[in-house]
Amino acid sequence: MKFFKPTLVAIALLSVMGCQESAKQEEQAVALDTEIQKQAYGLGASIGMYMERNLEEHDKLGLTLDKSLIIRGFTDSMDGKSQIEKEDIQALLMNLDQAMKAKQQEQATVSSEASLAEGQAFLAENATKEGVQITESGIQYEVITVGDGEKPTATDTVKVHYVGTFLNGETFDSSIERGEPAVFPLNRVISGWTEGVQLMSVGSKFKFTIPSDLAYGPNGNPPRIPGNSVLQFEIELLEVQKPEAAAQVGDQ
Repeated sequence: MKFFKPTLVAIALLSVMGCQESAKQEEQAVALDTEIQKQAYGLGASIGMYMERNLEEHDKLGLTLDKSLIIRGFTDSMDGKSQIEKEDIQALLMNLDQAMKAKQQEQATVSSEASLAEGQAFLAENATKEGVQITESGIQYEVITVGDGEKPTATDTVKVHYVGTFLNGETFDSSIERGEPAVFPLNRVISGWTEGVQLMSVGSKFKFTIPSDLAYGPNGNPPRIPGNSVLQFEIELLEVQKPEAAAQVGDQ
């Protein structure tokens, strides 16, 4: 089933549904005897969970919506008694959407500035630790295991296991957690990976600390990675796959 695109109008509508149903459920249980009843309830439940997340985001941004007014607007509109004209409602919701985006941008800027200062301090301290080596570009790395296989070039495809973490140790990506190695062309990832993995031989395992300008830069990789984030990766190189040679004219 193709579902509707989330809009502020949908948020208002679905929030009302959730509030009304919660009030009713306190008085009596919902009948879920037939398949169609369960389907209807399941649709409402999925919408409610989606709405809860969206209203929480509004709260975090300081744009808390008064649920009683949402309910009143919904019921008045259903009865054909809306106190605000349709054109004005559209303008109001557009303004709310713009305010939300402005708040999000403001938070992203603050987070990015904090990440930049934190990253610079971390790199300076980490560079002094025993065993940490630094490339000319600024990548810091530690050798955990040395393999005896071949080294890849930038045009090769590699198979790796890796764990990516923020400086606080929180994991943001892991092939190990997914249960299968990652395979990708080495020249189609962040430049810190392209350069760093070429230092490794098959069978090696390195820990890289990658400056933000060699990772996702000031813009980050929303919504998971803030701008100016210094990232750490433990990478195990499992295999190097050479690009297939182009067929020559006259080859059979």
